[in-house]
Amino acid sequence: MITLAQDNDGFIRMERHFPLSASIRISFSDGSTGVFTGARVNRAYDDAVAVFRAKNHLDAKGFSRTAKLPRNAKINAVPVSPDMGK
Repeated sequence: MITLAQDNDGFIRMERHFPLSASIRISFSDGSTGVFTGARVNRAYDDAVAVFRAKNHLDAKGFSRTAKLPRNAKINAVPVSPDMGK
């Protein structure tokens, strides 16, 4: 089981996908915990990546067609909530 903790801003730190069948326990900042599959947490990561790309005018592969972004511009903060499993 992989254990992650939500920070006070509502995010977990995640830089890659987890195995789809992995059990991931998230401790939320309100004191509750939840157990999710890797597939569900990966969807939250993919959604956060899509929002990041849209805000920075990136295409589907993450390439900028307008301005230059720093080489290390990537997402690692994924918003989560206790009801995301529903």
